[in-house]
Amino acid sequence: MADREKGGFWVGTAAALFYPLTLLGRRDYRHTERIPRTGGALLVLNHISHLDPVVDAVLVHRSKRVPRFMAKESLTRTPLLGKILIGSGGIPVYRGSSSAGDSLRAAHQALREGKVVVIYPEGTITRDPAVWPKRSYTGAARLAMENDVPVIPIARWGTHEILNGYTRKFRPFPRKRVIHSVGEPIDLSAYRDRPLGAKVLREVTDVMMDEVTKLLAEVRGEQPPATRPDED
Repeated sequence: MADREKGGFWVGTAAALFYPLTLLGRRDYRHTERIPRTGGALLVLNHISHLDPVVDAVLVHRSKRVPRFMAKESLTRTPLLGKILIGSGGIPVYRGSSSAGDSLRAAHQALREGKVVVIYPEGTITRDPAVWPKRSYTGAARLAMENDVPVIPIARWGTHEILNGYTRKFRPFPRKRVIHSVGEPIDLSAYRDRPLGAKVLREVTDVMMDEVTKLLAEVRGEQPPATRPDED
């Protein structure tokens, strides 16, 4: 078994804060052995609650890896969370600015250095009333196509029942089950020889989110909608 990836002071600080918070829910991990124990990997997840990064970070840390989250730049300016995010190798995303390419370059570098990068292609918490993934941004597809690393889909369910970011309802009791289901690496070989333009990026994005949605459907025991909500 691989040794734990070393994280340093800020990763240790995050672990000390985040592990107790995960006790708000009853952990249910499925197929975590599919998270690579060494080397670069891109983890692609759905986004349903502001609690997601906490429980997702612990999932990856329990797999003996250090998660590098891609997160909105505004989060880096919050007093404690910002220090933890940057100190632990987080990658700020500058949407709608001339710095947007810089955040992808940092993510590319992390993957090439053998790190685990965690990304929510939806960008924000879904507003779908039924809590299915919404139409996603294509940045994750570019990372997947330009780096020779496993792309691992993960569905997470239950955090929205504890903390709902849009209704502002916090309901820790009774404790809810928080499920993570890790999928097999996504086969993107059919796209590798095609020019990397907007059409391919859109298709790859949809393939990745289809895999996440399939895992989520299995967890929920429900059929997903035929199309995804198209939100701003």
